[in-house]
Amino acid sequence: AAVRLRGVLDLSALERTFAELVRRHESLRTTLHSEHGQATQLIHPDASVTLARVDLASLPSDEREAQVLRLAYEEALRPFVLTQGPLLRTTLLRLSGDEHVLVLCMHHIVSDGWSMGVLVQEVASLYAAFCQGLPSPLPTLPVQYADYALWQRQWLQGEELERQLSWWKQQLTGAPAHLELPTDKPRPAVRQHHGASVPVRVSAATWDALKALAQR
Repeated sequence: AAVRLRGVLDLSALERTFAELVRRHESLRTTLHSEHGQATQLIHPDASVTLARVDLASLPSDEREAQVLRLAYEEALRPFVLTQGPLLRTTLLRLSGDEHVLVLCMHHIVSDGWSMGVLVQEVASLYAAFCQGLPSPLPTLPVQYADYALWQRQWLQGEELERQLSWWKQQLTGAPAHLELPTDKPRPAVRQHHGASVPVRVSAATWDALKALAQR
């Protein structure tokens, strides 16, 4: 996610915001390891996230925006090291004295689309409070993700596991091994997993009409 920030930025409050987020969420202090072929999570008692900073203020306006897109894209593609962490990366792009872009990257193993929304909301709440010298306004979390994972594992075993498996086996009886969609080329004898993306540009009028159709 990339968030554009306008106005005077309190850098100290922003750094304190991410320190509090990491303290608050165990997932942001977690690394992933393999023990005897089994994936395990290790929750660290302390961890830190460095706010990387890039100053683009000296560039012309159009080049500045191009650099924002390039840097955000490169940051999103940079691999994470699951055994080392952190699995949250933060980068602050300075466009001028009162305009910045905050780039947030989390690995999918500790987050999803919903998580990113929560993160952005909590960043806003914490930053607003810290700018005013106030403590965190967010309530203490009663449970963490590891609690949920443990509850689910305890539930999904024994008779319950057999019941769930039996239901799905019944539902999927006779299902085709492959999904045969009408395509422009026949399916190869050996699956190759080749793929590509094709960027398409449409006019604003076409895009608005498409959205209206989808809403109807």
